[in-house]
Amino acid sequence: MDNRQRRNREAIVAAAASARPVTRRDIAARTGLSVSAVASTVSGLIVDGVLVERGDQATSSGGRPAARLGLAPDLGVLVGVHLGHADTRAILARPDGTVLAERSRSLDVDHRPGETLEYVASSVLELADEQGLEHRDLLGIGVAASAPVVLPSQTLGSPPMLSDWNEVDIAERLVRRTGLPVHVGNDANLGALAEADAGAGTGSEAMLYLLLSEGVGAGLVVRGRLYGGASGRAGELGHVPVKQDGRICRCGGRGCLETVVGAHALLDALGQSYGRSVGLDDLVAFANRGDAGVRRLLADAGRAVGSALVTVCTMLDPDRIVVGGKLGRTGDVLLDAIRETLRATLPPVTNQSPTVVAAALGERAESLGAVQLARRGSMERFVAAAARR
Repeated sequence: MDNRQRRNREAIVAAAASARPVTRRDIAARTGLSVSAVASTVSGLIVDGVLVERGDQATSSGGRPAARLGLAPDLGVLVGVHLGHADTRAILARPDGTVLAERSRSLDVDHRPGETLEYVASSVLELADEQGLEHRDLLGIGVAASAPVVLPSQTLGSPPMLSDWNEVDIAERLVRRTGLPVHVGNDANLGALAEADAGAGTGSEAMLYLLLSEGVGAGLVVRGRLYGGASGRAGELGHVPVKQDGRICRCGGRGCLETVVGAHALLDALGQSYGRSVGLDDLVAFANRGDAGVRRLLADAGRAVGSALVTVCTMLDPDRIVVGGKLGRTGDVLLDAIRETLRATLPPVTNQSPTVVAAALGERAESLGAVQLARRGSMERFVAAAARR
């Protein structure tokens, strides 16, 4: 196999590495290869056991329906990890997106990096053992971190918003502990990829994903590709200033959106009436029970988020805004406030009707996006594993 053939194979495998099966024409459009070149290479990849044809078929304007393609499920197992601010989640999944096992735990991630990474590594290895997997079955780990991640170094952005993680090399520690390839990305970006691929953003041309939980983040996916900016740090919506004389933010700025709608701000506002022990899960439960005070708080938060989104929408023209994280589970009061603020504030020259919807993947979105990151980092291994068969 010459270099051109290998590059074509890897490009086609990467184009097919989606939770949603794709057709040969989809792959040709994504790679820029001719349909005939894709068809012949795909045939070889099916014979080699890298790709499979799925049972469902795509509709077509004429002729027979086009078969959909996806990665073969038996190529190995991928790991997706989300390091939230207050909890962790680890998922084992097949290359086709089938989840095999999952484990989560509440943990003070922000201030306990050593304990957190040891728990993650142990969980991954224990889950694999429980599934009867051998080490060679594991292809790699994707990690969704709740902080800006600088690419290509995969290091946390500086100045660090998580000061206790300042000297921590997440990838190096997990590689040393597990012996697996590790890829690190920002959690909102990876949540955006997951929702665009197999969630509420499916079919969107330009989808903006909001992660509203302990912190505030955003990710933009345009025609299936994540926009990361020059260094991978695009999407830090939580650190857009919205209050001139507001609180000091953990990023060092003043009056950032996160100081208004992040967990600390919302729970502080509830403290006097609901008690200092109230957490985000309690807030979600109160909202879903129709608690008037919590609904008012969420409406105010939605208006603040909507105001911050006006400039973003004017500049980037998303057709869909997907609201995820714990606050995405609070119902329409938050979403309605975002919708109403955008309708009232977007300038007439812009798209006046971006759809605002709740995320479909729930609290799994970021770890499923981390599975995608591991999958994209395993392209060469997929091809090499099939070649050894």
